[in-house]
Amino acid sequence: MPNLIRHWRTQGITLGVGAIGVAAFITVDLPLPWLLGPLFACLVAAILGLDLKGIRIASESMRTVLGVAVGASITAALLARLDTMLLSIMLIPPFVIAIGLIGYPYFRRICGYDRATAFYSAMPGGLSDMLLFGEAAGGNLRSMSLIQVTRVLVIVAVLPFILDHGLGMDLSQLSNSDHHFPPLSQLAIMLFCAVAGWWGGIKIGLFGPAILGPLILAAIASVAGWLTVRPPADLILAAQFFIGLHVGATYTGITTSELRHDILAALGYCVLIAAISAAFCGLIIAVNLAPPIETLLAFSPGGQAEMALLALVVGADVAHVVAHHLIRILVVIFGAPLFFRFFK
Repeated sequence: MPNLIRHWRTQGITLGVGAIGVAAFITVDLPLPWLLGPLFACLVAAILGLDLKGIRIASESMRTVLGVAVGASITAALLARLDTMLLSIMLIPPFVIAIGLIGYPYFRRICGYDRATAFYSAMPGGLSDMLLFGEAAGGNLRSMSLIQVTRVLVIVAVLPFILDHGLGMDLSQLSNSDHHFPPLSQLAIMLFCAVAGWWGGIKIGLFGPAILGPLILAAIASVAGWLTVRPPADLILAAQFFIGLHVGATYTGITTSELRHDILAALGYCVLIAAISAAFCGLIIAVNLAPPIETLLAFSPGGQAEMALLALVVGADVAHVVAHHLIRILVVIFGAPLFFRFFK
């Protein structure tokens, strides 16, 4: 019973810290207050020693909302022009290889990590998959976790400012959009896609089942003409809140040594991958393979859910962005263990 009370108290404190972060970001008019507010508030609170805990079930449930929102954006008209993305998508494997070839020596030679920790910290794949592979290979689970989470955090934190101040994108359109709920028939289809997709994704061992399962079912319903609207803005704002809360709370229990070694190493790595991303984006934009906004979001190796969310917020071609990140994650999931065994 005391453990249960402590658990609920910790989650209550986490929610309170997240809410303070939202209020602070709204007050000073910073971009994406519902995502970045709780993320930074929980990050600061965790570094200060506050005991926080992300609400995993809420975070996973909100990912199904994003999956449905992205799936609803995939229409028959959009599929008809998938061929226009192929040349850009073909650059994803060399993009991943470039990150690995620079990231691994950086973590191994400069930061002093063992082979497994260095290799799987450098791989820009899904957090859970990289931690699973890295732990099985004998890597340091805590270091890999902090490095991978910091990669996602930095990209999610920096991109909105680039989009807002650098490219003049309106990041408030989701918050200012109509918050009415769609017809009950459409809500029923969304609910089915979310629940059945999540459950089915788990059953077949799909990576990122909470977002990919609902995305696939919602895309089928959208292409068939059954699903014609996205989830309401309020649900997408809630998704932002719980995802930001979850990422920020991951830093709970961080020590001075970890801050000095793992986080600094991760920040240096972020500078390296930013340079690689900029080079690929510059090439794609120069030869006119894809529009600048879509290219920036597609070649920023952040979390799959977070990049889909940013694409929704700025009104980018969501299918273009998601397709590139799916290919990136597939390349890393299937290629990383083979490369590690080969080089080992």
